[in-house]
Amino acid sequence: MKQQTRKSHQREVILEELRQMTSHPTADDIYQLVRKRIARISLGTVYRNLELLSRHGLIRKLHIAGNQMRFDGSMQPHFHIICERCFRVEDIDEDDLSLVEVDHVNDYVVTGVNVELTGICPKCRGKKDNLAKHEKAL
Repeated sequence: MKQQTRKSHQREVILEELRQMTSHPTADDIYQLVRKRIARISLGTVYRNLELLSRHGLIRKLHIAGNQMRFDGSMQPHFHIICERCFRVEDIDEDDLSLVEVDHVNDYVVTGVNVELTGICPKCRGKKDNLAKHEKAL
């Protein structure tokens, strides 16, 4: 952690669970997983620890318009793509998009880059295509 914080078993479990996931879960999703390991943990404790982990640069907090906050355990530079229909969030493979590394822009010291692309995921596209085919058949 960037700043020294008291070690916490709950925080360690939350971090372990999040780092094992690639689905960019909500706090509620993480809470459900952590409860399997720590039955008496509260949702408030999960929220507070996620906020603390984010503030200390150990996880990313993803602000997705119109949807619950999501979290990412990977601190490696990468971009995200978000489905406009189901709000699924996926990492974009760096081979699909070049990551621009910049230190300074317009006399700013750049401390981070946040790029999110939006689209419609294959699953949702399939639903729409299937619905259109069904409506056409009627």
